[in-house]
Amino acid sequence: MIATKGYAAQTATSKLEFFNFERRDVGPSDIQFDILYCGVCHSDLHQVRNEWGGSLYPMVPGHEIVGKVTHVGAKVKKFKAGDLAAVGCLVDSCRECENCKQGLEQYCYNGATGTYNARDKVHGGVTYGGYSKQMVVAEEFALKVSETLPLANVAPLLCAGITTYSPLRHWKVGKGHNVAVVGLGGLGHMALKFAAAFGADVTMLSTSPNKEADARKLGAHHFALLNDAKQMKDLKSKFDFIINTVSAPHDYNALLRTLNTNGTMICVGIPPTPIELMGFALLGNRRSIAGSSIGGIPETQEMLDYCAAHNIVSDIELININYINEAYERMLKGDVKYRFVIDMASL
Repeated sequence: MIATKGYAAQTATSKLEFFNFERRDVGPSDIQFDILYCGVCHSDLHQVRNEWGGSLYPMVPGHEIVGKVTHVGAKVKKFKAGDLAAVGCLVDSCRECENCKQGLEQYCYNGATGTYNARDKVHGGVTYGGYSKQMVVAEEFALKVSETLPLANVAPLLCAGITTYSPLRHWKVGKGHNVAVVGLGGLGHMALKFAAAFGADVTMLSTSPNKEADARKLGAHHFALLNDAKQMKDLKSKFDFIINTVSAPHDYNALLRTLNTNGTMICVGIPPTPIELMGFALLGNRRSIAGSSIGGIPETQEMLDYCAAHNIVSDIELININYINEAYERMLKGDVKYRFVIDMASL
């Protein structure tokens, strides 16, 4: 076993604190890498505080992980010591079901293994995430990272990036489409960047007028206020797609009415309460509501390669690990532009 250290929550109500633990030894098909940066996702906070249920403690969060390879197993082909590597939200899946065979490991019928807070069905125990110094992972679930981009800013691409890239690609969003992005946070700012890069006409929908300048810098061509009745009326039947990144309770019906004929609202945020839908909001214009969850390993690699080719990264605030509890409180208030990233050299 490999001794390492990180930050962990011991209970749903405790703060994250220093934690010594062990990683498995490097197997023939594994790589080991030193973690250099780890993004802080809102889902980290949800799971630390057991807001989704089923949390396992002690918990080392973090699934936006980038670092440098130190050891590789005898059968590893993609990586060598000194290479950059990344891990996103998954560290394993059954690899045999139809979805896994299609590179849709995130929808593994037998249950993919999360990077943290998951039972490791192969090696036993519980998975620990990226708020730590080292990582050991199967080569098949490790990703190649370009050396041309700032590594700290790459880290959030492993969740915030792929969560918004995947639905835009699946629904083939691009030139000729009117797209709205709802919510300007970690997910929303990446949705703006990708939708604009793909050639769509992009509108930012927000409740905060002071976010307009940032939205336009990030790629929005237009800006409208969700709480302005006239502006929302003017947007009736305008959009082909909506990327809804909001995880707080909000009015889905008002958003649906802004969709054009055959328009689709794609939800990537996870509100804490059931969604309330009015039948007429869906029936009018034959609208659809859909969901999307991260991306599989091939698509995540495609996204990283696209970002390297088009110089796309996340906007971040770099923090030390001992600031993580304060960062969680600020994240609850939306007080970050637009993703906290931990410099693991501070551990």
